[in-house]
Amino acid sequence: MAKMEALSTTKKIRLVLVTAMLLWPTVAMAGDASRLAATNEAMSTGSDPSADSTLRVQIPPESQPPRADFLGETASTDARRVADWAVASRDNNGLPYVIIDKTRAKVFVFDSNGRLLGATFALLGKARGDDSVPGIGNRKLMTIRPAERTTPAGRFVASLGHDLEQDILWIDYGNALSLHRVIKGAPGDHRLARLATTSPLDKRISYGCINVPVKFYDEVVLGTFTGTSGIVYILPEIKTIQDVFSLSGVPTHGSSTIRDRVAEPAAVVARAAPGVAD
Repeated sequence: MAKMEALSTTKKIRLVLVTAMLLWPTVAMAGDASRLAATNEAMSTGSDPSADSTLRVQIPPESQPPRADFLGETASTDARRVADWAVASRDNNGLPYVIIDKTRAKVFVFDSNGRLLGATFALLGKARGDDSVPGIGNRKLMTIRPAERTTPAGRFVASLGHDLEQDILWIDYGNALSLHRVIKGAPGDHRLARLATTSPLDKRISYGCINVPVKFYDEVVLGTFTGTSGIVYILPEIKTIQDVFSLSGVPTHGSSTIRDRVAEPAAVVARAAPGVAD
């Protein structure tokens, strides 16, 4: 009797094992299907099914520092760095701003959020240098020697105004520095021809002011600065940008504010008399 019970038990065990072997592919397939469904669901929601949810760290978009948008326009590393810093650090004070890259002879105009509004080649001071000669704003053009005709580097508060001939963007009133429509200049200047080339070497001809194409001034500069002031950053060509701008804070060199033109000395007004714009 005990022997028969043992045989019966053995048969039952064998039957269970055979049944399990027959059912295993079905169970495995069901498990795979379940995992596949979970993976598909995770992919449809954009999550990583292999990642531990407790380790995921998502940085909110608003915590990313803003950057200037050049909209595909070619620009130097220094121009991009200063443009990014201006908007990321809010050094532009929520105002439109301009980057003038003397090395590339290019002007970039941005809105208050760092989006490019326009870019162009420009004519600059004939001499290389990052500083203005002391008292140059009180001198007549004919007395300014070639070596003194620099476009100074720095950070400036700029706004629209007038000389005695045309409307201009005053960058540094005290030193008679402005950005304006290209002028004819002396017969040998060939300013329009220089402005039409892509070579930065052709762009050094003015007494220090920045000359831009008429259309660019009328459409971009006037459109941006009408009714508001803005910040102009003129990049250095001899000094480093760290010498001129405190990229982690507020610039410490070349800062200037626009002053009331009426309060300026008469000599400065004579500097901007008709026929002597540079």
